Amino acid sequence: MDDLYTFVYRGLLTEESLDKAGRRRRRHFGAELAAKIRESLSFEMLDPDLLAGAEQMAIVYAAIHAFENSVRELVKKAMTEAHHDAWWTKVPEKVQKKAKSRMEEDAKFKWHGTRGASEIVYCDFGDLSSIIVTNWPQFENILSDLEWAKAILNTLEKSRNIVMHGGLLSKEDIERIGMNIRDWIRQSG
Repeated sequence: MDDLYTFVYRGLLTEESLDKAGRRRRRHFGAELAAKIRESLSFEMLDPDLLAGAEQMAIVYAAIHAFENSVRELVKKAMTEAHHDAWWTKVPEKVQKKAKSRMEEDAKFKWHGTRGASEIVYCDFGDLSSIIVTNWPQFENILSDLEWAKAILNTLEKSRNIVMHGGLLSKEDIERIGMNIRDWIRQSG
């Protein structure tokens, strides 16, 4: 019993030391936080059937959201490795203009949060695809097949847009999303 106590106590001390040293913990979204958010959003006043569909699509959107941001990170990393701090100048001018315009629009509404501080967060799937296409040499070793990469981003953008604009995806569409995400992650590492 003393060995178990010692093991657990050492584990707790290690956890405390890691926290004091500035360890970043992964975010956890639990039932308590979900309940608080539902209360803030007046869920009890909304149609239960519409909420059920929205909650199903929220799971799908969470996967697409995480995937989209991982593609942003991949693009930024590959471009930074190739072009250092000047990487944004290698982005197609049309994408640069769109991102700048969106940033300026966000800046007008100081009372509301923004998408973020860098241009890449203002890019859509199509913009990310454009960056990859016009800078293919930086991505070829990672993604291998340009047409495949474009097709995956295009397909996922269609699904994302349906979910974001109040639509419901079929079981087959959801399975396709999962397959595309798995394939991309396996390919890009």
